[in-house]
Amino acid sequence: MKIYRSLKISRSALLSHKMRTFLSLLGIIIGVSAVIIMVAIGRGAQKEVLNKIEAMGTNLIVVNAGQVHTFAGRKRQTGNVITLTTRDANAVKLECPSVLLTAPVQSKRLQVKYGNLNTQTLIVGTTPDFQSIRNFHTRRGEFFTSEENKASLRLAVLGQAVVENLFGNDDPIGETIRIRNIPFEVIGVLEKKGVDINGVDQDDQIIIPINTALRRVFNLTYLSTIYVQAKDNQSLNEAAAEVKALLRKRHHLTHHAKQDDFTIQNQADVLKTQKETTNAFTNLIGGIAVISLLVGGIGILAIMIMIIRERTGEIGLRIALGARKKDILIQFLFESLIMSITGGFLGIILGISGALIIAFFTQWTASISIVSIIIALVFSLFIGIFFGIYPARSASLLDPIEALRSE
Repeated sequence: MKIYRSLKISRSALLSHKMRTFLSLLGIIIGVSAVIIMVAIGRGAQKEVLNKIEAMGTNLIVVNAGQVHTFAGRKRQTGNVITLTTRDANAVKLECPSVLLTAPVQSKRLQVKYGNLNTQTLIVGTTPDFQSIRNFHTRRGEFFTSEENKASLRLAVLGQAVVENLFGNDDPIGETIRIRNIPFEVIGVLEKKGVDINGVDQDDQIIIPINTALRRVFNLTYLSTIYVQAKDNQSLNEAAAEVKALLRKRHHLTHHAKQDDFTIQNQADVLKTQKETTNAFTNLIGGIAVISLLVGGIGILAIMIMIIRERTGEIGLRIALGARKKDILIQFLFESLIMSITGGFLGIILGISGALIIAFFTQWTASISIVSIIIALVFSLFIGIFFGIYPARSASLLDPIEALRSE
């Protein structure tokens, strides 16, 4: 009964100064909503990045010619290395026990013509296994076969962006396009894939047989990349080690002092790195939001000290009439808790609404975390207790005679 009465008195006292109470709540509201919004955006970014990595392919290992370094967030190959060949790709598939499939790749941006229209796009020469390894599927038509690749036929499978640029709403199947003035028959259209983790538009490309690409289009004998698919997720590291050992042997790099003339990227390593990066980002912005919660707590402390000074006479009168120190302590601690909990709930509503609004208008992915909501609410409750104890205890220790005299 005493608790209910204390709550009622606390509620009345806070509502008697609505603007001051609201200003003291504001810090908690902003802090809690910031925690929820920041964590939601951080988790959404992490999920989006992980989805893009997984969409690159299943159990994927990427072998690039030369040493690949990252400049301004984009991967760049250093030097012109010509040692990676289609024979390497075949050897990796046949001689590495942990490898299931390989797809040799050579690519270059070229101008493509259809009638009076033309566009610049990425021409990718590869084999039919590219589909399985990189999770590419035809939306219309079909992909070329191994036999068609061996015969160096001039066949093309278009990405959605190329179709829109050259054909608009028309069906491109069976039509003839020209790459370096060489005619290619369009036999398929790829499903939409979007932008990959490196910011490359996977829909703005044309896939042709690797033999045709090397002999007729690029006039090259070497590859830029070999995509490798391990037998399962547990075999990724083992497959990468097998590929490295085999390529070093084939490229006569058996002496330990000789550097690799290729770079191997393991999908598991990429996933781990991206998870660490996005986790660090989420923790950073979450920490900033927690600081704003602490600022809100300091606001509650300042308001409570002000309230106690204003109500010194009331405190003295209650003590003189028989109120115990415990009753006074609970009374003002309740006022602090009411402010922090109310601010916490309002912050949750604002945070969820804010995350959804930001996601809607910016097209970002927002993943609202129940854990972050609970943590923010518990933290706001803790702040109410922590920053409310000092002023509540100060009020309970007031001397009734001095308190009444101040009135």
